[in-house]
Amino acid sequence: LPMAFRDVNARRHIGLQQLSSLALAGRTFLGPIKSCKFIVDESTNQSTLICSAVRLIESLDLSSAAGQLLNETIQAQNKEFKTGMSTLLFLVGAWSNAVVECLQQNVPVSAIVSVMSEGLNSCCERVQCLQISIHDVNKELCSSSVKSKPCQIVHDGLLNAQISVCFPEDVSASEVVIPRNSCSHQGDDGNFSKCLVSPLASFGSVASLDKPVGDKSTSLISGSGVIASSCNKQKLTHSRYFSTLRKSHFSSQQDNSQGSLSGPSADPCQCYGLGHLAMALSHGNQTSVKLLQSILAYQQERAECSGSTQFNIVEIVTCCLLGLPESYSCVSPGFVTLVSPEQATVIKNFEDKPLRILLMDGDLTEQYRHLGFNRPCNVRTTLEHPRLWEGRAGDLWLSSVLDILINFEVNLLLVKGNVCENVMERCIANSILVIGSVTRDVLRAFGEVTSAQPVTYLTQLNADCVGSGAQVELWKACDGRAVDLGELVPVRIKVQGIPLRTAVLTTTVASKVQLIEDQFWTSVYRLHHALNDKKVFLGGGAVELLCLSHIQMLSEQPLQAANKNFHSPWLAVSVTEYKSVVLQALATGWKQYLSVVMCNTAKAASELEACTSVDYHLKKAADCGSPSAYIWEEFRRGDLLRGGSGPFADHGEGLKVYDNVTAKTEAWRRALDLVLLVLQTDAEIITGPKTNQLLNSHVSSEFMFL
Repeated sequence: LPMAFRDVNARRHIGLQQLSSLALAGRTFLGPIKSCKFIVDESTNQSTLICSAVRLIESLDLSSAAGQLLNETIQAQNKEFKTGMSTLLFLVGAWSNAVVECLQQNVPVSAIVSVMSEGLNSCCERVQCLQISIHDVNKELCSSSVKSKPCQIVHDGLLNAQISVCFPEDVSASEVVIPRNSCSHQGDDGNFSKCLVSPLASFGSVASLDKPVGDKSTSLISGSGVIASSCNKQKLTHSRYFSTLRKSHFSSQQDNSQGSLSGPSADPCQCYGLGHLAMALSHGNQTSVKLLQSILAYQQERAECSGSTQFNIVEIVTCCLLGLPESYSCVSPGFVTLVSPEQATVIKNFEDKPLRILLMDGDLTEQYRHLGFNRPCNVRTTLEHPRLWEGRAGDLWLSSVLDILINFEVNLLLVKGNVCENVMERCIANSILVIGSVTRDVLRAFGEVTSAQPVTYLTQLNADCVGSGAQVELWKACDGRAVDLGELVPVRIKVQGIPLRTAVLTTTVASKVQLIEDQFWTSVYRLHHALNDKKVFLGGGAVELLCLSHIQMLSEQPLQAANKNFHSPWLAVSVTEYKSVVLQALATGWKQYLSVVMCNTAKAASELEACTSVDYHLKKAADCGSPSAYIWEEFRRGDLLRGGSGPFADHGEGLKVYDNVTAKTEAWRRALDLVLLVLQTDAEIITGPKTNQLLNSHVSSEFMFL
């Protein structure tokens, strides 16, 4: 070998080793069963529970260049997809180790870059045969719905009526208890509907309410977040007394409720299929998916009435409540947020009253200027007593703000950015509710239904900018009681016809607040990207298994370029060996991925046992003659990488596991691009940029195998 390559292999590649060390901490985040980690802040001694690569990288001290590149790569994946970061982090570590092993075998850097890049491109093309359209997935999920038992009679102590319910096969009627005092007839409509059906929510399937025979409409009760569909052939019948109450409490318009109830659906399988698709994409996160299913049912009904998009992610917001059990999590119409106890006192005077609302697209501070604002040039102000003048100017600005709000009779002010504390105090004293840090999507939603027009500065305000019809109330839990969490109080802002839905996420563990919110948004964005792609991958390790089979086939193919085309004799002799070694290094990442997932789910006692199982399926796929056909058949049977039970558990009978297409392949590409970038950077540091560029041009112009 030339002296330059000996120098590269003789010295340590610090960047690759740093990537491997950082990625090692994220191995437990792979698969449907994840092991969480506690991150402790040394400055405050507070701990946070994390279960994602994003939160892990944000918590680590990344002082090295490789660590910074890894952080930027994961943040880019998170910003675009909100999923696939754990896969990306793991493959970065696996491929970094594989590249180091190639270097130890004296494989040239340019050969590694060329073969790995072409190999990944070839695999991404090959796995396209494992894609399935969303329409086909919905049909399959709808046709494979769980069969229910014959209807059984359950006595409802609240209504003094008997209700006939069709339960799943593993649930008996004796397990159902509807508490007599859990709800009030005179309480909030949504609270009543949610509490009434909540005892059935834990069973995972509830039928449509009081529907005629042959009615194929779909209903959903959001307190449980569980979809009811005629596809399940489950039906809930009841006495005439309950039917009378249903007309007043279970209407399709639930803007005054804390939960949501969907109305008829033109396609009986559509909402049912999307709900189960969300579950199949969640990989076991059932709590978040039940909330998402509730939102899906509402948006499905609204799409049929208004012609809007079937799943609109901008109409979803979250509010995390610390201090309530997780069973209190629900979906609430409108915008739920947290305010101070002082602001809550103002809200008590506003309940059931229409308010005049103002939207501000900026900060409500004296120093705020919009993006692109240019201060006048060559202007200098000299003051004799600057502090005194600043105090007077601040009082004048504060007074002018309050005068403007009072003159236009503004009761509610939603601000996109920060709010000055002095303004907040003066507004509370004058019974004006100001809420800051409101997202742009929330402002847009309120603007559409209240006719309010956002302004950047209060000086731009006129009568046409102020909207009307908003209502504010204290948020109530499923038992109908307002919740007081001490330092913060949850409130709900609603308007008739607003499409906004808030997923209220509750927990009693402070360290889990960020975790449950991340899990919910992951489920939301997986469904969002699946609908955008209009297709999904077969899950359960099917895609990675086909990549391994394809790489095995590529390794056995002869080189297309003849050895005589290579000017360097040493490269012509070793090029065949390089190809096989590098391709196997690429395959190592996916093989380790499958092995670690099987170990994390306790379906393999060790990585050696898991690798043996993977090799077994690779041999079966090769003997079949068509690896993709073998994988399809095993996926349909539910035996792919299972050995009877398997690591990728289904979420119910007949419900398969699926993966996002674009998010998965982009995670692969970003992981490999990062590893190869660090590899080439290390090589330039060791050998010098000129030598590395010479070797790159010398090898990459001649090294082709596909």
